[in-house]
Amino acid sequence: MDLIPHFIDGRETESRDGARFSTVDPFTGRAWAEVALGGEGEAGLAVTAARRAFDEGPWPRMGHAERGAILHRLADLIDANRDELALADTTDMGKPIADTRGKDVPRSASNFRFFADHARLSAAEALPMDSGHHAYTRFEPAGVVTAIAPWNFPLMLETWKVAPALAWGNTVVLKPAEQTPASASLLARLALEAGMPPGVLNVVHGYGPGSAGEALTRDPRVDRITFTGESSTGRAIAAAAAANLTPVSFELGGKGANLVFADADLDLAVSWSVKAIFSNAGQVCLAGSRLFVQREIYGEFLERFIAAAEALLPGDPKDPSTRLGPLASEEHHAKVSAHLDAVPGDGGKIATGGAGAEGLFVRPTIVVDAPPTARVCREEIFGPVAVVTPFDTEGEAVAAANDTPYGLNAMVFTESLSRAHRVSAALRAGTVWTNCFFIRDLRAPFGGAGDSGIGREGGTFSREFFTEPKAVVMAIDTT
Repeated sequence: MDLIPHFIDGRETESRDGARFSTVDPFTGRAWAEVALGGEGEAGLAVTAARRAFDEGPWPRMGHAERGAILHRLADLIDANRDELALADTTDMGKPIADTRGKDVPRSASNFRFFADHARLSAAEALPMDSGHHAYTRFEPAGVVTAIAPWNFPLMLETWKVAPALAWGNTVVLKPAEQTPASASLLARLALEAGMPPGVLNVVHGYGPGSAGEALTRDPRVDRITFTGESSTGRAIAAAAAANLTPVSFELGGKGANLVFADADLDLAVSWSVKAIFSNAGQVCLAGSRLFVQREIYGEFLERFIAAAEALLPGDPKDPSTRLGPLASEEHHAKVSAHLDAVPGDGGKIATGGAGAEGLFVRPTIVVDAPPTARVCREEIFGPVAVVTPFDTEGEAVAAANDTPYGLNAMVFTESLSRAHRVSAALRAGTVWTNCFFIRDLRAPFGGAGDSGIGREGGTFSREFFTEPKAVVMAIDTT
């Protein structure tokens, strides 16, 4: 069985005590690789390597063009190794190979290209002063970055964190989710091949509490922590970071509202709504899990939505024709199943779907008649489960959409431009998509309010987090 190692200071290594754990293919239910199990010791070694590479090494002292050239070479290598990287994520978490190969890996390469160019082309401010002084700004790398990535988009979200941190001259210790370790080690190997100096990108495998993850968030030598995952984990990391006053950037959970008005293009609304909740088996923080449909079209929309959901058939995620894979782990399947079991008792009704009879599949599930207090309406399920509720007025729809502790994203389907602007402004969400879903511009802010996170990522927002902005004031007239 293959071994997935740590990458520390430019070397592949096992844990000092030889500890390992297995990574399981959720489609077959069988372990397919052994993974080096790190703890506090391995986390400390990785931070030491990153600290030395930052304090003494060439990476933060390179010009943007030189660093950018290495990051572009890494992007080229990601593209060249697309099949291996895609298969790693598909095997680890059950995501259809059509998505990992066609979307996630190309986007991962694009992350490096975008941030390499963004750092090189970013402009600082020049501030001439009436006093005869001249002030200007600089953006210095922050230092050592701990990046903790989730399991639902392994490589893509790892690179979303690592790419801007590296582009601005930081060094990184990446801890991938324990469910999806493979692509992170492959990324580290490609980074060395691209010419990245040892210690600049380190990868440590392990768990969170009491393991490598917790050690990385408590280490006082870490200058930034970026995390994507559950809101409860975010709270624990924030508490650990507070002891060292370490700045954090969190993209956490979501309970996205999807508002479909009577004037919407119904074909468009149904098509995007299906993608918004059933893609990646609903294991998406941005999923449109709360669907609000204006009463005039509620019946027709629901009929079409159910038919589209029932047409999505589960299959082998390694088959290029498969569009619906299993959930990522037994633990997560049990969590989603428990939410479905609670629907009748909470007053809702399952119109179609439910847990599959085999393996870790959950059929695309649509819940109706659920009161707003039902758990399926309040809690992030992170599975292919949509709750559909009718509404009458625009104000009622906005109020229902905002009735959540989360604030990551929302969708609006309408042919009225004025309503699109008005409702988008009223929704409490970091991103609002109108007549579309999951369309990204990497320059735009990405993140959420409330239980959905702290801060924003993307473009200049990533620059603000991964650098220490500095003001330089010079006396140009000393006479």
